[in-house]
Amino acid sequence: EEECVPVLEASSGLKCGPDFGIGYSPERINPGDKSHRFENIVKVVSANSEKTLEVVSDVYGSVVKAGVHPAPSIKVAEAAKVIENCQRDINIGFVNELSGIFNRLGIDTEDVLRAARTKWNFLNFQPGLVGGHCIGVDPFYLAFQAQRYGYHPEVILSGRRVNDNMAERVAQECIKLLMKQGMRQGAQSDAYVVTILGIAFKEGVPDTRNSKVVDVVNSLRAVGITVQIHDPYADQDAVRTECGLALTQFSNAAPADAVILAVKHAEYLSGGWQLVRSLLIDRRGAVLDIKSVLDRASKPDGISLWRP
Repeated sequence: EEECVPVLEASSGLKCGPDFGIGYSPERINPGDKSHRFENIVKVVSANSEKTLEVVSDVYGSVVKAGVHPAPSIKVAEAAKVIENCQRDINIGFVNELSGIFNRLGIDTEDVLRAARTKWNFLNFQPGLVGGHCIGVDPFYLAFQAQRYGYHPEVILSGRRVNDNMAERVAQECIKLLMKQGMRQGAQSDAYVVTILGIAFKEGVPDTRNSKVVDVVNSLRAVGITVQIHDPYADQDAVRTECGLALTQFSNAAPADAVILAVKHAEYLSGGWQLVRSLLIDRRGAVLDIKSVLDRASKPDGISLWRP
């Protein structure tokens, strides 16, 4: 309504309302999710008139088996889309903050969450990097619009700050582990080497847009650490163009002082400790398990493990 309609009117010489209608339906696709797909996710639809709403509803209703939900206005439909992602962002920000607290208290965040999940209405969120083109972006749209109308959003922006700082926290924790290990033993260079598993913004997808793994890479490289990145899904050319980085195949990877398991791609989960150890110098070193997917009980000797 605010962005497209003026362009359409200027280009066509027509007026929105009497001459043409506009409809809108926010996307709800969850990339990599094989259960929640386009046809079985309720489609929110909206329009600037009843006539146009009927057309939009019929079009989507013909292919979406889950049905459509007509919103009373385009603004309502867009607000619904934005708060879906704001809600996830805030909840992840909450557990990211909890993980910082629990790290200082010397207790494992996943142990706490596993206990809390036994309550029927506890919301199941996990700490981690928050990137992508929705959760890490949409809250700013709502915050911007709120400020245009004289309201300063506290919770929304607080969650964004916590999540945006998570990459730097991961990098700092990695540096601490490397410093505890001391300088590299038997290496040609004194520079530490870190291998990062995954650069996509989430598991099972090739999409690297707004990936916070890039921030981790940049923070490590800023202090002279050599970083290698592997991802079985991401496209080499896209990573180079969008992120300014290069991917490394396992066969070409130098033995690393530390491994950061950043994205829980299925290949990494199936490889488990055996895969992670194979990437380390003498199968020993630091491992940062961002998603807490490696079995602590099976942690091999010689591994320093950190997880949020």
